[in-house]
Amino acid sequence: MLVWLAGRSGRKAHRSFRVRQVVQGGFALTCVLLGVQFARWVGSARAGDLPLPSRPTGAEGFLPISGLMGALDWIYQGSLNVIHPAATVLVLLAIALALLLRKAFCSWVCPIGYLSELLARLGRTAVGRNFRPWKWLDIPLRGVKWLLMIFFVGSVLAMGREELSAFLSSPYNRVADVKMGLFFTDLGTVGLVVMGVLVVGSVFIQGLWCRYLCPYGALLGAFSWASPARICRNPEACVSCGLCDKACMARLPVASKDTILSAECTSCMDCVAVCPRSDALGLHIGRRRVAPLACGAAVMGLFLAGYVGARVAGLWENTISDAEYVERIQNIRSNEYGHPGMEGPSASTPSTR
Repeated sequence: MLVWLAGRSGRKAHRSFRVRQVVQGGFALTCVLLGVQFARWVGSARAGDLPLPSRPTGAEGFLPISGLMGALDWIYQGSLNVIHPAATVLVLLAIALALLLRKAFCSWVCPIGYLSELLARLGRTAVGRNFRPWKWLDIPLRGVKWLLMIFFVGSVLAMGREELSAFLSSPYNRVADVKMGLFFTDLGTVGLVVMGVLVVGSVFIQGLWCRYLCPYGALLGAFSWASPARICRNPEACVSCGLCDKACMARLPVASKDTILSAECTSCMDCVAVCPRSDALGLHIGRRRVAPLACGAAVMGLFLAGYVGARVAGLWENTISDAEYVERIQNIRSNEYGHPGMEGPSASTPSTR
């Protein structure tokens, strides 16, 4: 099994290490199962069927802004907020992974990244290739995700201690996971059009969302500058075939650099997988080369350790009762659950229930 995992799959110019496909697919399947369980839990709450089935706490991974707020509030208060603690834990795990292995979260964990790769593969199968926007257009478009990241992070940092605490305790944030789910299940015409453009566009342009629009990826990219992990090229062994440049999902000039320092690098190691020389390219931490199996083990080990540690330390489950969830979810369309700061009679008033 280990020999099979260490192998490569795909066409010559688009090979990947199987271990990454398995790890990434495993996380994607986990997200699907969490989604099914979450939908069942919301349905039971809407029906008022007490006690509710087990709430899939891991679904809080789709609340990165709340998680980031929780991390800052943890610094302010000295204790983790009890509304969405798992969201904070998962954000901190993603940041820890960025510090260890650059943006490996994007290529080894993120389900959106996995879907994006599948859509790009569909495009190569259908039309024989993916397309790349002109450089004069590509560069400013890449700046969009950084602007979005600066906006979101700046907004969080601009909140005072009391304002941040009030938001985390607000009716909106208490059911932010449900609101997020309803956003996708109740998409209007505009939302469907936007989603359709992103899906179709991802078929023809590899990593459309990830490359141009994802603020989470930009945040992890900023932390990745402090990572000791690097894709390193041995010029003496390189045969200048250019396959690494074609395979790189971040479109980095791997073939002309001795070391890749870009914040766009996701440590996917596709460039290493397509290289015809085993000693020409590799992922290194310092002078030590990291094998794909070791990278996969590090990714899974970090998340497993974080999950187990958070549960043991009581930092995973929130303190909201089933009865409170039923009441709130049954009234979630009311103005009380509007985003704090928006119009509504109780939108900015923290709940005391």
